[in-house]
Amino acid sequence: MSRVVRVAAAQLGPIARAETKAGIVARLVALLRQAHSFGAELVVFPEMALSTFFPRWVFDDPDEANAFCESAMPNPDVQPLFDEAARLKIGFYLGYAELTEEEGQTRRFNTTVLVDRDGAIIGKYRKIHLPGRKTADPTGCAGNFEKRYFEVGNLGFPVFRAFGGVVGMCICNDRRWPETYRALSLQGAELIMCGYNTGSQRFGMVDGARVLDPAHLPPFHNHLVMQAGAYQNCCWVIGVAKAGFEEGVEFMGGTCIIAPTGDIVAQAVTTSDEVVVANCDLEVSEHNRRTTFNFEANRQIQDYGILTAQRGVVVKV
Repeated sequence: MSRVVRVAAAQLGPIARAETKAGIVARLVALLRQAHSFGAELVVFPEMALSTFFPRWVFDDPDEANAFCESAMPNPDVQPLFDEAARLKIGFYLGYAELTEEEGQTRRFNTTVLVDRDGAIIGKYRKIHLPGRKTADPTGCAGNFEKRYFEVGNLGFPVFRAFGGVVGMCICNDRRWPETYRALSLQGAELIMCGYNTGSQRFGMVDGARVLDPAHLPPFHNHLVMQAGAYQNCCWVIGVAKAGFEEGVEFMGGTCIIAPTGDIVAQAVTTSDEVVVANCDLEVSEHNRRTTFNFEANRQIQDYGILTAQRGVVVKV
């Protein structure tokens, strides 16, 4: 018996630093309505969907980042999105910068919430794999300083029973690490949502010179890791981007919906606000879990030791 949830991946074009919160939320509401017109039951928005991607800048005082953060969710600025979702009976995943008081400290996290069809928050996830640097980069290669502004997420990788199945959340750089998908799938996740803000170029230093990676690699790697995560862990993956030129930086886009087979079944074709949808049958996840990735029957965990290379020689330690 199929268990189909119709999912919308709601890509955002660039958000300027000067754009008002009301204007941003109005864009999200428009995407929500479009997704509803396509019959979607669940909408996935990008990482940090309520502001420009401020960690591209190195503020002398890291607390300057507080102006881009949300201290409550929902709050009066974002309430129109929650209200419209409840009216339309459509759920959503929303990424944002979180400002909170915990353990007597003011703390910031790169966060997402999952909201049900009645506008109530089902659960929260805080990004664990923070990329970038904590301090200024004298080489000029770094374009991400999340470690300067955010703490590592402290909620683990929770899963939630919602939308007819078991769902999980991650954010941006989390998608590059196999343990993200495995931690969620071992808890039964059938659908994993991932919002991201990822540059279309990556700089590095070679022999003291600043060089670009080959242009095809960032978008290739973006889809590669999500397709592999979907296939190896027998789950749907919804990867949703912020795209286009934002404050002088180009985000790659590439928003997509990936089946448990690893196939991309829907993909955005612009770098603007855009909605793509797909019927995600959660029962499809079960096929490979009963065959190729039947852990009980096929998985072998042995103490092989750790192999490390020393001066070109492989040594078992």
